[in-house]
Amino acid sequence: MKIDADAVVWSAPESERAGRPLLVLLHGLGSNESDLFGLSSYLPLEPVIASLRAPLSYGGGYAWFEATGDREPAANLATVSVLNWLDEQSFQSVGLLGFSQGGAMSAQLMRHRPAQFSYAVNLSGFVIPAAHPGDDKLAELKPPVFWGYGTADQVINPEFRAYTETWLPEHAALTRRIYEGMPHSVSQQEITDVAAFITAQL
Repeated sequence: MKIDADAVVWSAPESERAGRPLLVLLHGLGSNESDLFGLSSYLPLEPVIASLRAPLSYGGGYAWFEATGDREPAANLATVSVLNWLDEQSFQSVGLLGFSQGGAMSAQLMRHRPAQFSYAVNLSGFVIPAAHPGDDKLAELKPPVFWGYGTADQVINPEFRAYTETWLPEHAALTRRIYEGMPHSVSQQEITDVAAFITAQL
């Protein structure tokens, strides 16, 4: 399993990336690398943004892991593929922003390498409900994490959300936002809140 480097959508050419922080975008189930990139114009200008394509084909798009069964083994494989791609980059500061399944990936990446990521944004996502060797270190470091979702979101498994509600405050410096009436999507208010959160981390 490997990230397709040719499919990565960048906000800046290679000549303009040196010395800037990196923000990695991780799309949701069945989507692609172009989806979240539309948010880039609303986000702070300082980070270089790289939107990745998940490695598994799923319907007309792509997935980080299957939507049923035990998510953790496949999610770990996808996580390693992202980490291998990151190891080929030269950024000193890396943030994560994922939607839905991509939000779960942002948490899984932090679990694998607790000290590598400056912050994470989890939009309408969750934390995979399984213990991980990196959890204790994360609980010690408590990196900044933004978690936002809507009250009308009927997509995420309630058990996963319940696990996330317990796990995140124990393992992160959590900024939690709940948006009244918002379905499984991203609202303008949430984008504004995310931009402020990222700016505070830079």
